[in-house]
Amino acid sequence: MRVSPLLVAREVPSFDAPELFLQSVPRAVVHRAAVSEVFVTGLRQVGDDHFQAGVQWPRSHSYYGRVAGRWHDPMLLGESIRQALLAISHLAYEVPFGHKFLSSSLSYSMRPEGARLAERPADILLDIRCRNVRRRGRFISAVNLDVDCFRDGIRIGSGSIAAQCVPETAYRRLRGERAACVPGLPASEAVAPGKVGRTSAFDVVLGVTNMDRVWTLHYDADHPVLFDHPVDHVPGMVLMEAARQAALAELGLPDGLAVACDSTYQKYVEFDSTCLVTVTPRPDLDEGTRTVAVSFNQGGATVAGCEVQIFAV
Repeated sequence: MRVSPLLVAREVPSFDAPELFLQSVPRAVVHRAAVSEVFVTGLRQVGDDHFQAGVQWPRSHSYYGRVAGRWHDPMLLGESIRQALLAISHLAYEVPFGHKFLSSSLSYSMRPEGARLAERPADILLDIRCRNVRRRGRFISAVNLDVDCFRDGIRIGSGSIAAQCVPETAYRRLRGERAACVPGLPASEAVAPGKVGRTSAFDVVLGVTNMDRVWTLHYDADHPVLFDHPVDHVPGMVLMEAARQAALAELGLPDGLAVACDSTYQKYVEFDSTCLVTVTPRPDLDEGTRTVAVSFNQGGATVAGCEVQIFAV
């Protein structure tokens, strides 16, 4: 396997890696249009299908900002795992730019103390093992990532992601006419921002309904973070955010920390019909956290689901 100049090889895994935090990787590597949305700062290979990625979480962010004034938003871990998948695919497995990535699952879990703000940005090391690597010709066609998350040498969390990689021509055949779909304007009134940990309706992704524990998926395609670049369906991170907001609203904990999210995606969430977001309480898994299950239903079918754990700060 040819190693990109951005991929630094190392024979012995190390959790002291200042060279992984010098600068952001090019935005194209993680499929971001805005440089400000790039969190991956470096990548190195430490073994067969074994990598370490540097990630930096800013002390402030326009969307994944401070929670209750003193915590990093744990959702940054989910986005970091997503970006690490793309960086490894392009830089290590040589997946061409322009290929599409179809995620079937994304999860993360974090210890609350790992999210505490400090006097400087958090340098996060992701220790990543790739499995179920499938290849088609020169390139991979699918991969699963299992991730351990370290801060200052201490393991603070973990996560995983599974995805397929397909050429753009194959993706267009798969999507058919929907490959040209564009989002319309929000069709529902946004939930009050204060109920879901937000200060602006622009950042709310739930719409009001007259049903208990049910909302509509509500989004504005002009949002510079949630819709960083044009897409033909609702992005998975928007669904994860909707699940987080639904959990906060259901539990009455607008300042709660979403310390764990476990998402699965069965179908694309399309722009042209209403998607209902439904919350079901679950038994609490850990002391100090509350758990809910969130389902997404569109066209009479379940298209995605997410189990969310909220830590009351």
